[in-house]
Amino acid sequence: MRFLTGRFLVGLMLTAAAAAVVGIGLTQVRTDTTTASFLPLNDPTQKATIEAARSFGGDPIVVLAESSKPAALLEGDQITKLVGLEGALSRLPDVAVVYGPGTVLNQVASSAQDMLATISGRRDGIQAAARIKAQAAGKSPAAVAAAVARSVQAFDVRYGALLVKGLPAGLPTLHNSRFVQSVVFDQDGQPRVQWRFVVPRPDAVAIVVRPRDQLDQAATERLVEATKAVVNGAGLHTTRITVTGMPVVAAGLGGLLRHEIPVVGACALALIGGCYLFLPWLSRKRHRLLPLAATLAATAVTLAAFGWLHHPVSLGVVAFLPILLGTGSDFPAYLVRGADRRRVIVTATAAAAGFATLGLSPVPFVRDLGLSLGAGVLLAIGFGLWASRLVDGSATAIRPRDDVRTTVSKPALGWAARAALLAVAAGISVTGWIALPHLRIEGQPERLAAGAPELTDAHHAQSVLGSAGEVDILVRGNNVITPASLAWMTDVQDLTLQDFGDQLHPVVSPPTLLAFLGPNPTAEQLQAGLNQLPPYLLSSVIRQDGKEAVLSFGIKLGDVGSQQTLLNDLRRAIPTPPRGLRVDLAGLPVVTARGYQLISSNRYVTGLVGIAAAGLVLLIGLRRKSDALRGILAAGLATGWGLSVALALGISLTPLTVALGSLATATACEFSVLLGGPHDARVRRSVLVAAAAATCGYLALTVSGLTVIQNFGLFLAATVLLSLVAAQVVRLLMPERAVAPEVAALPVDSREEVLV
Repeated sequence: MRFLTGRFLVGLMLTAAAAAVVGIGLTQVRTDTTTASFLPLNDPTQKATIEAARSFGGDPIVVLAESSKPAALLEGDQITKLVGLEGALSRLPDVAVVYGPGTVLNQVASSAQDMLATISGRRDGIQAAARIKAQAAGKSPAAVAAAVARSVQAFDVRYGALLVKGLPAGLPTLHNSRFVQSVVFDQDGQPRVQWRFVVPRPDAVAIVVRPRDQLDQAATERLVEATKAVVNGAGLHTTRITVTGMPVVAAGLGGLLRHEIPVVGACALALIGGCYLFLPWLSRKRHRLLPLAATLAATAVTLAAFGWLHHPVSLGVVAFLPILLGTGSDFPAYLVRGADRRRVIVTATAAAAGFATLGLSPVPFVRDLGLSLGAGVLLAIGFGLWASRLVDGSATAIRPRDDVRTTVSKPALGWAARAALLAVAAGISVTGWIALPHLRIEGQPERLAAGAPELTDAHHAQSVLGSAGEVDILVRGNNVITPASLAWMTDVQDLTLQDFGDQLHPVVSPPTLLAFLGPNPTAEQLQAGLNQLPPYLLSSVIRQDGKEAVLSFGIKLGDVGSQQTLLNDLRRAIPTPPRGLRVDLAGLPVVTARGYQLISSNRYVTGLVGIAAAGLVLLIGLRRKSDALRGILAAGLATGWGLSVALALGISLTPLTVALGSLATATACEFSVLLGGPHDARVRRSVLVAAAAATCGYLALTVSGLTVIQNFGLFLAATVLLSLVAAQVVRLLMPERAVAPEVAALPVDSREEVLV
C-alpha cells in the first residue's frame, strides 16, 4: 500500500509539473499576420522588402483626414494642429519616419527662408566684393556703382525669377495662407503632382506613418492602437478621418484571430464531443470522451511548444484546432474501441506524414499548419495509447490481428461491375488531376481577407488616394545620387508612368523631389539641390549614407495574379542601371505576388507529395501491402474528385486548399485501412462515427468571421465525405482475400502461409 501511495504521489507530481510546463507555454503563444507569414525570410523578394523597410520604414499606416471645404486643414489653427499631430506620431515607439503636409510645409517654409537669406546674403557679398575691387582701382563713385550693378547681373538672371515668383506669396511661413496655397496647389486649385502623396485632393490630407522594419504582430497592434489614440485627440475639424494601411489590416486580422481561436475551438469541441456522446459506437458512455480528451492534451502540448519556441502561429492556427480535434481524435477512438493497435498506429503515422509534407510549402502559415498537425496527430496517438489502457480488459476492448478473417467472404461485385466502377471513379479523379494546373487560385485580397472590418477603410482610402499599397523600386550602390543615377531614375519613373500609369501612380521619389533642378543637373547643382531639400523629406527617398534610394508607387488592391504579371512586366521594362547600381522590387504587393507564384508553380508537387509520404509509411508499417495500396488509391481518388468538384462548380483554390492532396490523404488512408481490417461491425461503426466527428470539426470553421476560413471548413468537410466514399469504392475494387474459419484457428505465424 505504501509503495502504491508513493507511485501515486510521484505520478501526481509529474502530471502537475507537465501541466505547469504546458500552461506556461500556452501563455506565450502569439499570433502573426504580418508579411513574415507570407514568405520565408531568405527569399530574395522578402530580403529586398526588409532592406527597404530598414532604410525607409515599413509598409505605411496612412491617416486620411477629409474636410468640408478645400484647404480647410491647411490654414489657421488647423495647420498648426496638423504639424502637432505629425510630431506626436513621429514620437511613438517603433515609428521610423512620419511625413505629412504639415511637417513638409513647415520644413519647406524653413528651407525657403534659409534659401532667401542665402540668396540675399550671396548677392550682398557679390556686390560688396565688386565695390571693394572698383574702389581699390581708384574709380569714380559713378564707375563704382556701375561695376556693382554689373556684378550681380548674372546672379539676378539666375535667381531673380525665383524671387519674383515667390514675392506674391509673401513671407514663407505656415501662417501665411497665400504661401501655403502657392506651394501646394496649382492655378486650378488642384494639388501639385509632387504634393499628391500627402495632399491627394483639395479637401483631403494624408499623413504617412512608416513603422520600423520587422515589427512583430504585438508591436504592430500596439502601434496601430497608439496611432488611432493620437489621431482622435488631435482636434482636427474633419468630416471623416480614416486610419488604414496594411499594418492596420494585419492588426485587425490578429485581433480577429485571437477572438476566433477560442470560439472556433469551443464549437469544434462541442460538435465532436456530441458525435462521440450521442452516436452509437461505444457501449460504455464513461469512455466516450477519452479520445477527445487525448486529442485536447495533444493540442495543448503542440501549441505550448510554439510558445516555448517563441515561434508565432499565423492564420493557420484557426484551422489547426478543428482539424486536429476532428482527425486527431479518430485514432485514439479506434484504440479505445479495440481496433488493431498496429493498424491504427501505422495509419496515424501516415496521416501525420501527409500533414507534415505541408512543411514543404513556401508559405510560412501553410508550413506551420502542416508541421503542427503532423506533431499533433503523433501526440494524439501517444495519448490515445495511454487512454486505451483504461478500457483494456473490458467488454469493449477486442484486439483482432490485422491479417485475420473470421468469416469467408466473396467479392461484392463481379469483374464487369468492378471495371465499370473503376472507369467512372478513375475518370472523374483523373479529370481533376489534369485540371489542377488550370484551376484558379484566389488572389483577390478583399476576398481572402473578407470579414475583416478594416477592409472597408482600406477601400475608402483607395478611392481617395488612388491606391491601398506601395510598390518600391529599391536602388542600391556605393553612391546612388549622381547626375547619371538621377537621370536613370528619372527615365525609370517616366517609363513606369508611361507604360503602367493606369495601374501605378507616383508617391515619392528622388526625381520628384529634385524636379526643380531641371534636366541634366551637374554634380554641383545636384548637391546644392539636396542641401535645399528638407532633411525630413529627403530621408524618405534617400538613405543618409547615400547608398540606397527608393522610388515608391501606389498600387490598388487587385487580383494577385494580375499584379504578378504587372510586376514581371515592370521588372523587364526597367532599363539597365548605371555601373555600380542594382535594382530590386520591394513591398507587400511584391511579396504577395511572389508567394502566389511559388504556390502556383508547385501544384502537382504539393498535391502528390502528401500521398507519397503517407503511402510510404503504410507500405513500411502494414503487414499486408494490399492495405497500403488501398490507402494510396483512396487518397488519389478522393483528391482527384475534390479537384473535379472545384472545376465543375468554378471554385477557386486558396493557399490552404491548393494542398488538398495532403489534407485528403489523412482521412482517405484512415478510412480505407480501418475499413479493410477484420470484419468487426463495431470497428466499422467507429469509422463512420470518426467520419462524422471529423466533418463536424471542419464545419466548426464556418463560424469564423473570415471568408477564407469558412470556405476552408466547407472544403475539408466535403473532403471527408469524398474520402469515405473513396474508401468504400476501393474496398469494392480491391476486395479482401477471404480466410476460412479453420485458418483463423491456426497460429498467427502460420496464417499468412495459407492465405489465398
